[in-house]
Amino acid sequence: MEPCKSSWVFRLFTILLIFIMCSTSPSLSWSLHPLYLNSTAMHQNHTATSEFRLLNRRTLIECPNPSPFLQIDVSPDSSLSDEEYLRVTVTGVLNPSGRDWVAMISPANSNVESCPLSGLLYAQTGDLSELPLLCHYPVKAMYMNKDPDYLRCKKKQCKKYSQGKCAVTTCSGTLTFHVINIRTEVAFVLFRGGFETPCILSRSNPISFANPKKPLYGHISSKDSTGTSVNDNVFSIRRFISPKVDHLAMAQCVLVSIMRLLNMRLTWVSGDKEPQQVQYGDEKTETSEVTTFAQDEMCSSVLPSPAKDYGWHDPGYIHSAPGSLSVIKAMAEEVESNKIDSIFHIGDISYATGFLVEWDFFLHQISPVASRVSYMTAIGNHERDYIGSGSRYQLTDSGGECGIPYETYFPMPTPAKDKPWYSIEQASVHFTVMSTEHDWSVKSEQNEWMKKDMASVDRSKTPWLIFMGLTRVDLVLFGHVHNYERTCSVYQKECKAVPTKDKNGIDIYDHSNYSAPVHAVIGMAGFTLDKFPNDVESWSLSRISQFGYARGHATKEELKLEFVNSDTRKVEDSFRIIKTQPSS
Repeated sequence: MEPCKSSWVFRLFTILLIFIMCSTSPSLSWSLHPLYLNSTAMHQNHTATSEFRLLNRRTLIECPNPSPFLQIDVSPDSSLSDEEYLRVTVTGVLNPSGRDWVAMISPANSNVESCPLSGLLYAQTGDLSELPLLCHYPVKAMYMNKDPDYLRCKKKQCKKYSQGKCAVTTCSGTLTFHVINIRTEVAFVLFRGGFETPCILSRSNPISFANPKKPLYGHISSKDSTGTSVNDNVFSIRRFISPKVDHLAMAQCVLVSIMRLLNMRLTWVSGDKEPQQVQYGDEKTETSEVTTFAQDEMCSSVLPSPAKDYGWHDPGYIHSAPGSLSVIKAMAEEVESNKIDSIFHIGDISYATGFLVEWDFFLHQISPVASRVSYMTAIGNHERDYIGSGSRYQLTDSGGECGIPYETYFPMPTPAKDKPWYSIEQASVHFTVMSTEHDWSVKSEQNEWMKKDMASVDRSKTPWLIFMGLTRVDLVLFGHVHNYERTCSVYQKECKAVPTKDKNGIDIYDHSNYSAPVHAVIGMAGFTLDKFPNDVESWSLSRISQFGYARGHATKEELKLEFVNSDTRKVEDSFRIIKTQPSS
């Protein structure tokens, strides 16, 4: 009889399965952590705050002598589909500047003028300089010099004639914006002065989506271990049905290989608060449960957080029925091969960190893979941590989200709200997923749950246990650090065993005589890559700083993991863990 097999892809924009802070847990406090008071650069690195996101702390001056001929035209300009590439053309520019830029704002009536009294609100970001703010965070922005003809004024128009000759010539440029259905009207604003000293020159008319209530961004997850076993049954999720209006769900059918849809969960987003239905298989249906969250639910302190204030965007209604571009493209190819059973994205999910419209863009980005196979997640610091919110680490990494958007968009088989730990079995592998952002100290609720869960594993059925350094764990997966690194069988910084080579030169760890777990850092799938230190520890066997993802395959006798370069599709590192007999 063929042994039970399972393959999976660990999907990581920046993966975080086990995040261990090198400090003691600070007590709960509403004061800002000194790390963020003293270092803007550190804040930008760990909360993904870019120069563009600092727009909200920039002085908005009045543009001197704006051109009376300025105009912004958008094509198409109405009834947008769920995904569009909008051409934004700026005309009537007298003196093109390399510091001219266009922002997309949502909703269209957002106030992007000056809010001088809000300057005190954002000290938590680490920017303590005296800078009044833009009142609302733009969704996207692009410099006009992305059009190579703009600065050279190759597209000229005569706006005024004198004695039969052109007296006033203006310039124009065109940009293309990728837009998805975010349920609200959008508009475009032309600024001058760069991101540092912006001033408004012109604003377009509002543009609306054709169907802001349409169900979108469906993604599948397992409700329990019975929903992860894969067989030859193929189900087609053909459409979503509202009690009042039929909605076409997607441009094409979503095919999923699952045991039973009743043991899987489908989650999607729409602008409709009424329950909807998913149709699958032979005319079977399931009615959705509808959830959402409000601005008042976001975490904050004395100074409002991004999620509570300038980063807020209406999330729509999330329905539930019982990532970098190169990485998602490479993973989509893996899923298309029909050899992948599930995806694990463990922590640092969207990096929205309080700028909530970015959840929509993330859900759209992962839909080619998350709508096809089970997409399992775990919470990380960029989803949960905020001062005074009950998180283990008193930092502002979530931007005030404090886990609410994450748990709403990605309902996992957890014991309760804000207890985002769970376990699930896939063929011969038992996965135990913890929350590093909640208390997991000795005798804590989570620690007791972990011990009980791991003690209950039947190693004759699931010989492989993937998680962290408790009793007889085979493989430990870390994230947070943005690169790839693999160790020997290590415990307390000491190699207890080293791998041997097979005939193909691949490292083999023999766990027939268990000594310690293998550790792997796999946080290399989207955010800026980290450099390795100059001093290499003796337990570190492989170090690679390239974008990619980890691909795993398991039988009862062998667990294999490969690091795949998402640009070249080349396997950069590979290792196997073997057992001659299942552990008891």
